[in-house]
Amino acid sequence: MLHPDFVLAFREAAPYINNFRGKTFVIAVNGECIARGNLYGLAQDINLLVSLGVRIVLVHGARPQIDEQLRIRGLSRQFHHGRRVTDAATLDAVKAAVGGMRHDLEAVMSMGMPNSPMHGACLHVAGGNFVTAQPLGVIDGVDMQYSGRVRKVDTDAINKRLDQGELVLMSLIGYSPTGEAFNMTMEEVACQAAIALKAEKLIFMVQSNGLVDSDGVLHSAISAEQAEAIQQRGVDSDEICVSLPYAIRATREGVGRAHLVSHAEDGALLVELFTDYGTGTMIARDSLVKVREASIDDVGDIMALIRPLEEQGILIKRSREHFEMRIRQYFVVEHDERICGCVAMFPFPDEGMAELACLAVSQERRKGGFGDLLLGHVEKQARLRGLKKLFILTTQTAHWFIERGFAPAEIADLPAARKELYNHNRRSKVFIKPLA
Repeated sequence: MLHPDFVLAFREAAPYINNFRGKTFVIAVNGECIARGNLYGLAQDINLLVSLGVRIVLVHGARPQIDEQLRIRGLSRQFHHGRRVTDAATLDAVKAAVGGMRHDLEAVMSMGMPNSPMHGACLHVAGGNFVTAQPLGVIDGVDMQYSGRVRKVDTDAINKRLDQGELVLMSLIGYSPTGEAFNMTMEEVACQAAIALKAEKLIFMVQSNGLVDSDGVLHSAISAEQAEAIQQRGVDSDEICVSLPYAIRATREGVGRAHLVSHAEDGALLVELFTDYGTGTMIARDSLVKVREASIDDVGDIMALIRPLEEQGILIKRSREHFEMRIRQYFVVEHDERICGCVAMFPFPDEGMAELACLAVSQERRKGGFGDLLLGHVEKQARLRGLKKLFILTTQTAHWFIERGFAPAEIADLPAARKELYNHNRRSKVFIKPLA
């Protein structure tokens, strides 16, 4: 029995699978995720990514586990400006917590039970002294002792393991040339590793669904600049407050995308990576939305985009030859480098007018303001050419254009050349908007 939803979803994921193959992802999993027992499903998803050819570096934290080790040993927690002060006794607790977690992670990544998603995977986990650390020193008069920061990431050693199809596991402990160990933060290690490896993605697995601003709005895809503005206004989640600056920094320093994805929701990582709509927050260095002039390479995407509207009779059918001949009069809007809308502008300079035609936005992006973005772009292009009016012919979308300043007009108001091409059988209504 066929399952159309599965077939459709798998086909929709195909472009992402092709794009991600051979790319490096750094995934940061905090100790809270492991403490809450959310690792099993995440391990399956990470294993699947490796089987699809994605190079995975997994960085784990251990905050609650370290706190538990301190409790067992009767030691108190010491912090300064949000950083743990690590004396010799605390460092022993850190080593114990990280060592135990490493064994747990290797165990869950090694599962291969019959009838399970990881059956036959045989994933190899590689670890080592990949990070050279240096001490934080004395901050505001407080000696941070064995608390450190990243000095260098051994990318050659990591890439050798990744080239062999292994998963590289990194912790928050780094080592100095003097033979000392230092306690760092998971977020910094993950960020620095992603930058050094020129990773395609840095992914922070968090408890929440992503970046929620002070107004309670979840942001699914934003630029680093927008993320910084939200950060300055305030974020309720302490977890996001810690990881967000590193996500922003990574994109500023060459990482393709940074993501904040829930580890509490089973399968959230796959939904975020392999669907258009995602489930968490994606941060890019520059704006994810861009309007540009269409090229001949876009013809197939444009035809696929408008096909449902042609079948509904909202748009007239256009041939591939039409697009190939007039492609320079089309514009497309991209979201994260994928075309999700198009529009055409056909100028009639003698009458100081231009026709706006073939405005289409993909179903999943119709509530994102992309139609207004395309309309605004055409209006700007028309003004730059000294044109005074914009007109459209439509059968089913009149109200959308009326709400944006178009007024009903007559066929006689059209440019002469356009009147000759008017399809009286279709009986499209005419609307005109003056351009200020």
